[in-house]
Amino acid sequence: MLARKSIIPEEYVLARIAAENLGKPRIRDCPRKARFIAKNGACNLAHKNIREQGRFLQDIFTTLVDLKWRHTLVIFTTSFLCSWLFFALVWWLVAFAHGDMDQRYPGDTDQACPVDGNVNQWKPCITCVRSFPSAFLFSIEVQVTIGFGGRMMTEECPFAITVLILQNIVGLIINAVMLGCIFMKTAQAHRRAETLIFSRNAVIAVRNGRLCFMFRVGDLRKSMIISASVRIQVVRKTTTPEGEVIPIHQLDVPVDNPIESNNVFLVAPLIISHIIDKRSPLYDISANDLANQDLEIIVILEGVVETTGITTQARTSYISEEILWGHRFVPIVTEEEGAYAVDYSKFGNTSKIAAPRCSARELDEKPSILIQTLQKSELSHQNSLRKRNSMRRNNSMRRSNSMRRNNSSFIVPKVQFVTPEGNQNTLET
Repeated sequence: MLARKSIIPEEYVLARIAAENLGKPRIRDCPRKARFIAKNGACNLAHKNIREQGRFLQDIFTTLVDLKWRHTLVIFTTSFLCSWLFFALVWWLVAFAHGDMDQRYPGDTDQACPVDGNVNQWKPCITCVRSFPSAFLFSIEVQVTIGFGGRMMTEECPFAITVLILQNIVGLIINAVMLGCIFMKTAQAHRRAETLIFSRNAVIAVRNGRLCFMFRVGDLRKSMIISASVRIQVVRKTTTPEGEVIPIHQLDVPVDNPIESNNVFLVAPLIISHIIDKRSPLYDISANDLANQDLEIIVILEGVVETTGITTQARTSYISEEILWGHRFVPIVTEEEGAYAVDYSKFGNTSKIAAPRCSARELDEKPSILIQTLQKSELSHQNSLRKRNSMRRNNSMRRSNSMRRNNSSFIVPKVQFVTPEGNQNTLET
C-alpha cells in the first residue's frame, strides 16, 4: 500500500531537520588507547622496517621455535623429503656410474632384478638399485635405519661408503634439530602461564589506614610455582623538562609484601596490594582524575614450574577504565570439613565500600578526610541496619495480622441435635 503524500512540502521538512541537527552537539567516541600489554599477557607491539633480516638466521633454532605450528611442520616435512631426494640422486648416480643398471649379479633373484649368466666376476655397489625410485627407497632405508633385506651396500665402491656415512650424519642432525624444536614448542614456559589467572579489574581502597591499589592473582593447578614473585610497572607517556617525549616510560612500583624476599606462596589466590605513597605514580591521582589518566599498570608474575623446572612468566595490564575506586574483593577461600576450598566463580567479584575520593597526597595532608569518610560509612551502615530491622518488623506484623485473619475466618460453628433418648449433644462442624 502506498503512503499518503504529506501536505508539508519536502523542501521545508529537510530544511527543518537540518536546522535541528545543527543545534545539537555531536558526540564522537574518543579513540580507544592502544594497550602495551593485552589482558592475556601478549605484547601489543609490531616490529616494522627491520632491514637486517639475516640476524634471525644466525639463531635458527630460536627462530624455528618461535614459528607457528603449521610452519614448523612444513619445514619438518620438507627437510626430510629434501634430504631423501638429494641422497637418492647421489645413490642413483653412484649406481649409474658403476654400471649397476645394466649388470646382473648374485642375489638378484627377484622378478625386478633377474639373475644373469655371467655373475661370478662382477659385484655392484648397491644391490637391486635399477632406477631412481629404487634409489629413493634405498635412501629412506639408510637414513631412517629401516632395512628390508633386498637393497644393501657392498665393498666395491669406497665413494658409496663415504656417502653412506655422510647421509647418516645429516639424518642425525635433522632428527636432533627437528625433534628438539618440537619438544621446546610443546614445553614452552608460556603454556604453564595459561593456568595463572588475574582478576579482570583492579581496585583502589583503604587498607590499614592507607590508600592501596590491589588486584587478585591465582593458580588453577595443584602443582605450585616455586619462588613466585610479583612486579608492577606503570607505563605512561611522559615529557622531560628538556621537551623530549617518551611514549613508553616504565616506572617500577613497589609491592606491599611483609616477606623480605618479595616471594609469594601461591598455594591459594592472593590479593597483591601496592601502597599509594610518595614513591607511587598514583600519588596525585584522585577518583575524578582517574578516568582521564593515560596510564597502564602492568603486572608480571614470575616463578619456576615445580614439575619441569622451567622459569615461566604471566602478564596482564590494567588501564584506567579497569580500575574500580572504592571497591574491595570478596573473600573466596572458606574452610569446609577441615580443608580449605576456593570458589573461583567469585574470583573477580568486588563489593563497594566507603573510600575517600581524594588523592593520596590530599589524604596525607588532611587525615581528617579518612575519619570523616569512615564515620559517614558507619552512620550509613547503621541507618541501613535500622531500615532492615524496621522492614523486618513490619513484615512480621503483617504476617501475624494475616494469620489472625485467616484463623478467624476458619472458626468452626456448633450444631445441637436431639437424640432419641432426649439428650442434647453438640457437634462441631
